[in-house]
Amino acid sequence: MQQESIYNLIPKEYVPPPKEPMYRSAYPSGLTPTGSTFNNHTTSRPKVNNINGDFDLVRGPHTHKGQSNSLGRPRGSYKPDSTMFRLKNTGTMGSNQLPEVKQYKYPPSVRPPVPKKDEKPIHGLKSNKNYIVTNAVENILSAPKQIVDEKPWTEKKDFGKVPDYLTKIQQSISSEYEIIRNMHISEAEEMDKQKYLMTQEEVVQLKQGLKKKWESVNKEYQSITHIRMIDTVGLKRKKEQCEKELAQLEKDIEKLNKNYVFVDTQK
Repeated sequence: MQQESIYNLIPKEYVPPPKEPMYRSAYPSGLTPTGSTFNNHTTSRPKVNNINGDFDLVRGPHTHKGQSNSLGRPRGSYKPDSTMFRLKNTGTMGSNQLPEVKQYKYPPSVRPPVPKKDEKPIHGLKSNKNYIVTNAVENILSAPKQIVDEKPWTEKKDFGKVPDYLTKIQQSISSEYEIIRNMHISEAEEMDKQKYLMTQEEVVQLKQGLKKKWESVNKEYQSITHIRMIDTVGLKRKKEQCEKELAQLEKDIEKLNKNYVFVDTQK
């Protein structure tokens, strides 16, 4: 903490602080961008380039710098040229002469002309006509309205007949019903064609085959059931499979016991 002293009243000489040296990067200014795809614009190298941040890229058949690519105009192009200035008769008009002055013509007006000062309108026109009396006289002298006698509906030609539009609607509805009926008949015929009735010989032959299959599966199943302990997964699965097959065979044989047996060809 600065103590109070008479010497502090004397202004001290200003000593400017030392200027720090100018910052200069340790990397060159023309270093190729790292991990960028801009380097491969004019080269034959795909994807990202210069992952390691090398100063000098490995030269290939093409350089990463374009011949005329830059971020602006080349150096020195922004310098003003003392010979390039606006010369005489080089403006936007081509010359410094103004166009000729032409008299403006107003388009023809659609409205009636304004009356002149000498043309005075007629004032003071009055009418002595009594509109109430005139209206009453016209109504008294007018001929009465003639009432036209219309024929009764019972005497007309189209009385008791169905209108034409109703006949057309009924015909369209009946045609739609006929189309739907034909579609159902054709579908039923197709379903009948897909099924056919088995003969008695075919049914007997099929029953015998199913019974032989049931006997073979039952024989295999009986061999498994006499085992005291079924401790393996294979035997358990084999027993379950035999039970399923026996149940399915019994259902099929029961179906064949009917009087008529049909076969669906689509299944």
